Amino acid sequence: MSPTLFDYDPLKAACPTRQVLNRISDRWSMLVILALEDGTLRFSELRRRVEGVTQKMLTQTLRALERDGLVEREAIATVPVTVRYTLTPLGHSLGEAAATIRMWACAHIEDVERARTRFDARPAAAGPPTPRAAAAA
Repeated sequence: MSPTLFDYDPLKAACPTRQVLNRISDRWSMLVILALEDGTLRFSELRRRVEGVTQKMLTQTLRALERDGLVEREAIATVPVTVRYTLTPLGHSLGEAAATIRMWACAHIEDVERARTRFDARPAAAGPPTPRAAAAA
């Protein structure tokens, strides 16, 4: 019998879905997926598109996404070698979810910024909340 959605619990350390969630929630993976939504890009184009990523981190991210079946790498025999990256159908399906998260972020960034301003204006806490202090609040 094939596993169902209810057979997985990413809150459990041994759940294989946790690895997938870790991959897609790392600092660069979602940005690479979003950058490739519009089509194939060469490595240098992708690096320019995803501002702030180093060559090393982009290489590591692309390898991990390729390993997970989300990105396809094509090396073209030129001098120097041209390497192009494209989302796979699985990557496109993740791109749809990423687009939803991006829309949420754009719609709520002002709310988040206001919350940060309120939080940063509070007096600094002396330490972590204690059960007694939390109960009194």
